[in-house]
Amino acid sequence: MSDDWVMEWDSSNLQDGGWMSDVSIRQRRRSAAIAPLLAAAAAVVWYVLTEQGRTQHLAGEALVAGANLIAAASILAGSRSGRSWRSARSFAALLALLVGAAAAMFVIELRHQTPESGWFDVLFLFFLVPILGAARQEYHGHFRREDRREIAIDATLIGASLAAIIYMVVRPIDADPTQSFSAATFAVIAASLFSAFGVLALWIPSRAHMVQWLVLTAASVAAVLFGWDWTRGVLYPASPAVVIVLLATGPLLAATLAWFPARRDAQPDERTQHLARPILTSVSVVSACAALATVAGLDDPRGLSGTQSTAIIAVLGLGVAARILANQIRSTQANAQARYALDDKERALSEADMALDRVREANETLRQSEEHIRLVFEAAVDGIVELDDRDVILRTNGAFCGMVRIDRESIEGLAWTALAASVSGSDESFASLPTTGLGTIQRSDGQPLYLESRISEVPMTPPRRLLLVRDVTAGRIADQTIRSLFKFLQDRDEDRTRLLRRTNSAIEAERNRIARDLHDGPVQGVSAASLSLEAALLMIKGGDSDRGIEVLTKIRKELAEEADSLRGLMSGLRPPLLEERGLIPAIRETLARFGTENGVRTDLSGMIATEIPADLETLAYRVVQEALSNAAKHSGAGHVSVSVDLDQVQLRVEIADDGVGFESGRAREFLQMGRVGLASMRERVELASGTFVVRSTTGRGTTIVATLPIDIVPAGRELSVNDAT
Repeated sequence: MSDDWVMEWDSSNLQDGGWMSDVSIRQRRRSAAIAPLLAAAAAVVWYVLTEQGRTQHLAGEALVAGANLIAAASILAGSRSGRSWRSARSFAALLALLVGAAAAMFVIELRHQTPESGWFDVLFLFFLVPILGAARQEYHGHFRREDRREIAIDATLIGASLAAIIYMVVRPIDADPTQSFSAATFAVIAASLFSAFGVLALWIPSRAHMVQWLVLTAASVAAVLFGWDWTRGVLYPASPAVVIVLLATGPLLAATLAWFPARRDAQPDERTQHLARPILTSVSVVSACAALATVAGLDDPRGLSGTQSTAIIAVLGLGVAARILANQIRSTQANAQARYALDDKERALSEADMALDRVREANETLRQSEEHIRLVFEAAVDGIVELDDRDVILRTNGAFCGMVRIDRESIEGLAWTALAASVSGSDESFASLPTTGLGTIQRSDGQPLYLESRISEVPMTPPRRLLLVRDVTAGRIADQTIRSLFKFLQDRDEDRTRLLRRTNSAIEAERNRIARDLHDGPVQGVSAASLSLEAALLMIKGGDSDRGIEVLTKIRKELAEEADSLRGLMSGLRPPLLEERGLIPAIRETLARFGTENGVRTDLSGMIATEIPADLETLAYRVVQEALSNAAKHSGAGHVSVSVDLDQVQLRVEIADDGVGFESGRAREFLQMGRVGLASMRERVELASGTFVVRSTTGRGTTIVATLPIDIVPAGRELSVNDAT
């Protein structure tokens, strides 16, 4: 028997925020165990010293109730601990029933009534509920699932056999049916107490279970003695032995539960189980045979009827049959498990053979992979160098040897610093190539060799590093050439930008001059001619001819229309409203005229709170003007919105419509078709150091966003309102 199943759980326990010592735990256990024992000892002394007779009998029943009440309370108090027995509450319920029975007997006898056996003895069967409940809880806690059925059948068979024997002994000769029922009741209770916990003590023979079984065996004997007296109606005077046992049973049980902490993870020891299984089976069969022999030998002397004898024999026979069936089932299961084990073994062997084949295939694959890696290593265009943790070269390929112009045998085994010192034309950058990733070697022909490296850690023991070296001379030279060309193009572009700015400024200045000249010249002349013709008209009216009046009227009308046309042309070149009131009013007027002429809903949002350069206003206005022209010609929009925002850095203009849109990738196609509106807008904005974005999707409209920095005075080619997208 292993010490694991016998030892008490005296390990430390977490209490009040710290670990309690073993001494403190033992002291608490002793205190919890001593209290019910002292109560039992005091009750026994009190009972023994009480005067014999009815007074002693009443005192005994009262003391039984009191002592067992204290024991039940002690068990319930201990059940709140995590170290309590699983069956603690069931045992407390058993003692509570005993307290109730003793109290009832005390009240009955206090009224000078004599209790008699009868059919109400069925109430005693309630004692089976906590007894079987406690046994079930302990079985579930200590027995494996596959063993519970056989153990329960053995315990039931032993209990039935003992109940039959006890029934034969306790039942009075020639008893009436009520006496027979009472005898059967106490026989079942006594046999259940003995067998249920006797099986547990046999299967796990720890000190705790053995003491528990002895206490419950004493209670079983007391139940037999009490049943003997109860069925014969000789409870008064009561048997002192029965009273003393009942006084001590509850406190002893409470002391056992408190003294021996529960091992909630306890399972039967394998060595003990090998002995307990055949012993338990033998005891169950022997007890059944003994019960059958007792019934067969005492049925006539004890006055048993044939029906009763047959019923007892039938119950015992069913128990034996159930035990045989359980053995058969277990044997069948064992054979099935053996077959499964053999099948598993065959499968495992087959899988092992397959695994060996896979290992052979893996070895062959590994060999081929190693050969392939070696070929790749040698055929690589880039240089590959394997270094150890001290930067010693372990292996390299032909490409690296060609870069440094040293043979492989001379390289392998050298430290990197030693290699850098031996390479002709190397400098400090080559010595630090594994760290910095860049190095240079000056060739004898004056052409430098530029190298670039990447290093990787190889996770192995000892650690390794893999250095990949690439000749980037061609790329470096190409990069330098590209940089030179880019600088040249950048300079040319700056010259072109400055030239375009000056050109645009000159064009805009010329247009302003033309507008002023038209205003001061032809318009004034036409107006003067109109006045002169009107004077002539008045003179003619004063003279004669109606026809002259008609001609003069026509001339006046034509001159007026010409004047209006000239004003419209001037307004298109430089709207007076833009110069007089600023960007927002000019855009508002243009947008309103666009909506009226094209039947399109329009709206304008934004404001400009500070003054901005006139050229910037003109550029923004031209962008809006050109965008509206494109929308009128191509979009088919029903709604156009314009947004103008100004902050301290830039002026942002956005024009959005809900028209048909277009694919952004067709911009070059539009340019080839001669539709240069978007291109000219983009050019003008970018020349002003701004950004120009067009967002359009077929069927979802078009949005144009121009962002112009306010710290740069834009100038350049004037946008034509006749350009198309």
